[in-house]
Amino acid sequence: MTPSQPIEQLQAKEIRSRLKADCSQCFGLCCTALNLIASNDFAINKPAGMPCPNLQQDFRCQIHSKLREKGFKGCTVFDCLGAGQMIAQSTFGGNSWQTHPENAERMFQAFPVMEQLFEMIAFIAEALSYKSSAALQQELTDQLDLLQRLAKLSADELLNLDLVAYRHPVKELLVKASKEIRSKIGDGKRKLEHPGVDWMGKRLVGQDLRGANLRGAYLIAADLGKSDLRAVDFIGADLRDANLNGANLSTSLFLTQMQINSAKGNQETKLPDHLDRPSHWKDER
Repeated sequence: MTPSQPIEQLQAKEIRSRLKADCSQCFGLCCTALNLIASNDFAINKPAGMPCPNLQQDFRCQIHSKLREKGFKGCTVFDCLGAGQMIAQSTFGGNSWQTHPENAERMFQAFPVMEQLFEMIAFIAEALSYKSSAALQQELTDQLDLLQRLAKLSADELLNLDLVAYRHPVKELLVKASKEIRSKIGDGKRKLEHPGVDWMGKRLVGQDLRGANLRGAYLIAADLGKSDLRAVDFIGADLRDANLNGANLSTSLFLTQMQINSAKGNQETKLPDHLDRPSHWKDER
């Protein structure tokens, strides 16, 4: 296969920034395709493939402005990166599961597959947005090209994908990119490797954690207020209820909208350009 033309940093940033959910172009797939379990995040049990009782005929949520107070905090955290509208408008050509019920099962099953593809695309595009060696840039570009082609497959082809086989090379590339990017940060005197660390509830106010590896870290309810989290690798980190008030995450690596949505922050929290400040943050204390 002929290598793809290396993607420039600005182009990669644009690709990452475009990966946003547009519910007006979806068919309420997150409200139908996914399984809900009654908990602190969801007020009800709902099996996958069954529409949420709050979903209206026009695919709008009738309690959208009151989700958190009605017990659906998890809905305000979820983000599909645009996988929903891709399935709705491209894979199924704008034909909804309401008007074409024969497509419903395949549409609901294809949605989480597209979600995973979009997540990988987002991470690879983000890695490309940083300056790296020519060899790594080429590897990332080729991987991004492959993932973007996979996202255009038919529903049946998506359902037959071996996602594990595609995730492995992506993981290896992201680890390599993370090490290369983070190696340029700090003075070499601080301990930066903390993958999988359990810092649940830990007080880390004002800490200089620049360039740290927090992949898969447990940061539930940790106090990271006013901490410097630039170039921190957050892939797979659990940030539920973590305090990010005043923290600097402007260049944090592989941080997702869902992680940010699950955390607590304020107007002083600095986020990467491709992430949005959650509307419910203004209510957090």
